[in-house]
Amino acid sequence: MHVIVTTDGSKQSLTAARHLVSFADPAKISDVSVVAVIRPLAAVSFADELSSADRRRADAQTLSFRDAAESAVDVIAGVFDGWGPKVHRRIRSGSPANEIIKAARQLNAGLVVVASGGRGLSDSVLVGSTAQRVQHYAPCPVLVVRPAPRAKRK
Repeated sequence: MHVIVTTDGSKQSLTAARHLVSFADPAKISDVSVVAVIRPLAAVSFADELSSADRRRADAQTLSFRDAAESAVDVIAGVFDGWGPKVHRRIRSGSPANEIIKAARQLNAGLVVVASGGRGLSDSVLVGSTAQRVQHYAPCPVLVVRPAPRAKRK
């Protein structure tokens, strides 16, 4: 089975990748494609909460969305080092949900892993719009990994 693990550069996408490793049987997975989608003409750069502070500063200075996306993909791909399946790194351009759905079709994916609330407004109430669209339109099962609930303040 080919599994697509998505990243938007958020810590939640790293959590989603780790969650897959925590329960999936690597013997049943042939390939893992780590996919990041760059939005063309975006006013806000690709989030990069995953790479080192020095790397984030360098990327911010060069304004390279692609560099930030590649860095995030590398961090997520590192979760699968030594796990078993072959890992592919993929950067796509377009609408994140549409590109993830297209990738799932093109790669004949058996599962898509997507984080919910990685860059959204609410961690606890809403499933992110990208996750929701992928869940609704993907040609295969979708694992939506929600953030852990925040501790309530007293």
